[in-house]
Amino acid sequence: MLFSDNSGAMPEAKKILISRTDAIGDVCLTLPVCEALKAAHPQAELTYLCRSYTRAVVASFEPIDQVLLLDELQQLDDQDRNKVLGQYDVVLHLFPNRVVAKWCKQARIPLRIGTAHRFFHLFTCNSRPRFSRKRSELHESQLNFKLLAPLGLTRVPSIEELNATLHFKAPQLPSTLAARDWSQVVLLHPKSNGSGVEYPLERYIELALVLHAKGYQVYFTGTEAEGQLFRTQLAQHPELIDVSGQWDLTTFIGVISKAKALVACSTGPYHIAGLCGIRAVGLFASRKPIHPGRWAALGKGASALVFDPNCQDCAEGRACSCVAKISIDQVTDALEK
Repeated sequence: MLFSDNSGAMPEAKKILISRTDAIGDVCLTLPVCEALKAAHPQAELTYLCRSYTRAVVASFEPIDQVLLLDELQQLDDQDRNKVLGQYDVVLHLFPNRVVAKWCKQARIPLRIGTAHRFFHLFTCNSRPRFSRKRSELHESQLNFKLLAPLGLTRVPSIEELNATLHFKAPQLPSTLAARDWSQVVLLHPKSNGSGVEYPLERYIELALVLHAKGYQVYFTGTEAEGQLFRTQLAQHPELIDVSGQWDLTTFIGVISKAKALVACSTGPYHIAGLCGIRAVGLFASRKPIHPGRWAALGKGASALVFDPNCQDCAEGRACSCVAKISIDQVTDALEK
């Protein structure tokens, strides 16, 4: 079994709660841990605690049996919340959330696992693995495995091993979208809501025009608010298609799964594309801790580009625009290889 090791018998757990209540990309990189827990506890029920915003992503994780929403827990009184959380044998705090950690202790979940690098876990968790995300050379998906040690899983798999075990089932598209031919569609997602250093919009448009000349259909994606930031400039190029603000996340995941490729910086749709198995091209700065060694998308079709892996400004942690120097040829080569 890929995720097993010889560290000893794993504690029995019938109901496991996995908590990650932050952004889409972070949630995407927890799929391998979910795979590992399901492999080690095939009879256990896995429940994922997330925000309603990321529910569509978690619903596509095949190892997950149920989704529990943070938004709904916040509406309950203490007694009802304790009933909901008190049914679990284990909670795994993949993202430190002070309030959630307090709730889980109040509900008396027997095994409460959280990083030792959060002071409030001293009072809320009874198992606190000690490791540093900031100083580690491991990928974010691998770092999550450090929290599995109390459950007997002490080996951290390689990225190649993780990519071989991704079970992500994208939702079906509505019939009107399912009828389209997506085989030559390239999705460009230029904005990141602050999660990454962004490739300039002018460069995305330049890339889009090159791709259009090669025979691809180019769609610009994003939320309605993001679309308002680039829609005026796209209007000058009617051959490019603006679909920002048109789809909810469930539909967008389905679209991504059917497209040929997606290009973005380190943001949620890039990670979704990797899990869907399409060509996912990420545009990165080499600055730690936002470099691709930590945040590249999972998936056999995923790649990550930097302009200069030895950029001095990035090496010294200074803000740098070297991502803007990634060439159009680099991107098209990664997209078509």
